[in-house]
Amino acid sequence: MPINKTEAIVLRRDSFRETSLIACFYTRGFGKISGILKGIREEPSKFASTVEPFSYNEIVFYEKKTSSLHIVSQCDVRENFNLIRKNIIKVAAASLMIELLNSLMPQEDKNEEVFDLALSCLRELENTNNPDKITTIFKIKMLLLSGFKPTFDSCVSCGNRITGQSKFSLALGGLLCPGCYRKDLRSRSIFRGTVASILHIEKNDLKNNLNLGMNPQIKKELELILNSFLNFHLEKEFNSQKVLDKLAVAV
Repeated sequence: MPINKTEAIVLRRDSFRETSLIACFYTRGFGKISGILKGIREEPSKFASTVEPFSYNEIVFYEKKTSSLHIVSQCDVRENFNLIRKNIIKVAAASLMIELLNSLMPQEDKNEEVFDLALSCLRELENTNNPDKITTIFKIKMLLLSGFKPTFDSCVSCGNRITGQSKFSLALGGLLCPGCYRKDLRSRSIFRGTVASILHIEKNDLKNNLNLGMNPQIKKELELILNSFLNFHLEKEFNSQKVLDKLAVAV
């Protein structure tokens, strides 16, 4: 069995029998992989990590050619993001990011840009006072990098460039120009500022995007459109998003 070493973000962990764990990682070198950490629950000192969700680690694993479940022989924590874990809103935001990562990325499909985005967003989340902005940027960038993004620079039906008013079609996955509104009678109007914000985030890096201002109306519409699109096309609701929504009402 080939031996591999790579950086990894923990997406989830589950108990396996009495002594072991099965963990799902998003790695820099191999994309999303699953592996078994034998004996970690019986002898935690065998591994220099507690394999907490959204922690950043370096792992060594034996790659099985006949199975998608590999053997992780070493897992050393690099960053555990303890400041995130002290804040319930940040924990929910980090959990949402890894839920999205797990849902959008296929097994063993390497994408270093996605890995770098996730790690950078977790680092920013640890120090920010605005976690919802981080998650909004992460959603838009993830949809772009995963090839799953809605069409916001032209009409999803006719392909013409949109320079004025438009509507967003959830079913068709993008904007409709006035001439194509009839293609989806359930499409909804969208602020031009919302479209401009999405295009800006798609084209710029994280540091630049953190300086982008959003008024409350645009911020609210962005969340509505992104969450509706993800729920509709992935056919699931994200538990972490539900928690964030409840926390927002409670604050």
